[in-house]
Amino acid sequence: MTVHSKAYEQSYYDEPAVWLEWGPYQAAVLPRMGANLIAFRDTEKHYTILREPAADEMDLFRSNSVIYGIPVLFPPNRYKDGTFTWNGRTYTFPINEERTGNHLHGFFLDSIWNVDSYGTTDQESFVSLSITVEEGHPIYAYLPHRFTISLRYSLSEHGLLQHVIVKNNGEEAMPCMLAFHTTINAPFAPESAPEDYRYTMTIDKRWELDERMLPTGKHQPLLPEEVLMKTTGLSPFWEPMDNHYTSTANASGRHAMELTDTREGVTLVYDVGAAYKHWMIWNNKATPGFFCPEPQINLVNAPNVDLPHEQTALLALEPGGIWEATSRFYFRSAK
Repeated sequence: MTVHSKAYEQSYYDEPAVWLEWGPYQAAVLPRMGANLIAFRDTEKHYTILREPAADEMDLFRSNSVIYGIPVLFPPNRYKDGTFTWNGRTYTFPINEERTGNHLHGFFLDSIWNVDSYGTTDQESFVSLSITVEEGHPIYAYLPHRFTISLRYSLSEHGLLQHVIVKNNGEEAMPCMLAFHTTINAPFAPESAPEDYRYTMTIDKRWELDERMLPTGKHQPLLPEEVLMKTTGLSPFWEPMDNHYTSTANASGRHAMELTDTREGVTLVYDVGAAYKHWMIWNNKATPGFFCPEPQINLVNAPNVDLPHEQTALLALEPGGIWEATSRFYFRSAK
C-alpha cells in the first residue's frame, strides 16, 4: 500500500517554511527563524505535539522564539557574565538576561539557514538545512571559528527523526556546546486536559544552581517527586521547574523523556539517544499547557565550572572533526 508523503515549500502563516507529510504525520520547519521545527502533528488523531504560535502570535514568536517548536541553542543556556576562556581563547557574548547578568541561549534562534534539499523516498519525507559560520558572518564575532551545523528532519512510520551534525571547518579546535529547547504541549490531544498527563525522564543527579541560575559544581538530593520522574512518573506541572540534571541511560541504553496521555492511552517518547549528557527542564512556572525537556551536551556554564571533563561534558571538536547525534519522537501504547 502506498503511503501518502509530500515535501514542499509553503508559508507558515507569514513565515517561509518547508512542510513534510508522511502518513498521518505532518511537520514544518522555518529556515529563516533558526531552522526551528515549529510543528509536528498527527493529523488523523489531531495531536499537536509541539507548541505553535497562532496567526496573531507570529510577532510574539519572532521576539521570543525559544518557547515554540524546537529551537537550536548553540551554545546552550547561561554563561556567567557572558564570557569564558577555553583553550587559551577568551569568548565574550552579549549579556541578554539582565536579571542574572548572564548570556542566555546562544546565537542561532533567529539565524537564517540554507535549505539544502527536501523530498520524499519510499521510506520517508525529509528536509536538510545548514548554516555555515565563517569570517564575515555575524555569529563569527562571538564564536570566531569556521564551522557548519547541519540539521535533517524526516518523517516516516517511525515518527519524527532529527539528525544534527556539527563540523569544524577551521584549523583550531572549537568548543561544541549544543542543546534543543524542545517545547512540548501537555495536552497534545484536543480532548485531553493537563491533569491527564504524566511524564518520566532519564535524570540521574540534580545540579545545585545559585541565585544567577548557574551550577555551583555540587549536586542536590532528589526530592521524592524527582524520584518519581525516574520511575512511575508525575505531572509536568507538579511544581515550578527550571532544573538542571545529569542524564542516565534507561533499560534500552537510551536517554529519553516519555509523556503519557492517560485518557488517550498513548505515550509520546522523546528519545535523544546517548550523546546528550544533561537535561534542562522548564515548565513556565508550572503553568499548564506546555513544558520544555531540553537535551543538552554539556553542563550549563561548563567552561567556567572547575570540574573534570567527565562531569562537564564540554566537548572539543578538532579541526575537520564532526560531532553528530540523532533524536526521535514516536508514539507507543501506554503501559
